[in-house]
Amino acid sequence: MSNLIKNIIRFCLFILAQVFILNQIPPLHQLVTPYVYFLFILWLPFKIGRRMQMLLAFGLGFALDSFSNSYGMHAAACVLIAYLRPFLINLLISQEGAESNYNEPSIQSMGFTPYLTYVTILTFIHHTFLYFLQALQTGGYFYFFLKSLISTAISLLLILLLELLFPRKQRFRTNTI
Repeated sequence: MSNLIKNIIRFCLFILAQVFILNQIPPLHQLVTPYVYFLFILWLPFKIGRRMQMLLAFGLGFALDSFSNSYGMHAAACVLIAYLRPFLINLLISQEGAESNYNEPSIQSMGFTPYLTYVTILTFIHHTFLYFLQALQTGGYFYFFLKSLISTAISLLLILLLELLFPRKQRFRTNTI
């Protein structure tokens, strides 16, 4: 299956799962709201350009904002993590490593610890920025920090569960013809 079709299917599935399944879960004491839709951004291919990443992230966030009436908060958080993603990938893996041998970030391509670090940092940034924007609207500044930590933990648990239940098959690419 081509990368384009695979990513279109992922985009649609992540939006549908977030809107119709995860957003319907009643929040635990208004603290836990699991988000995994932004995993689409984290799973984008290594070779995709930064501008295209940010456009796709805006589209993803805008689609979720359209369903949840959140006025651009998800779009802003998605664009932020799409902007930071290449910096983090360059810090966590060597230039001659996974980027040239694999197509996209995964446990297989990066290794467990770098991948977990990658997902944890970007999940925390996404949730903190999203809840900070909500706190600016409502004024609950202490509450947003606690909500960020707990929702990040629950979202990470869901992301790791997704990785284990639905492993992505990737081929090792060599430089030989």
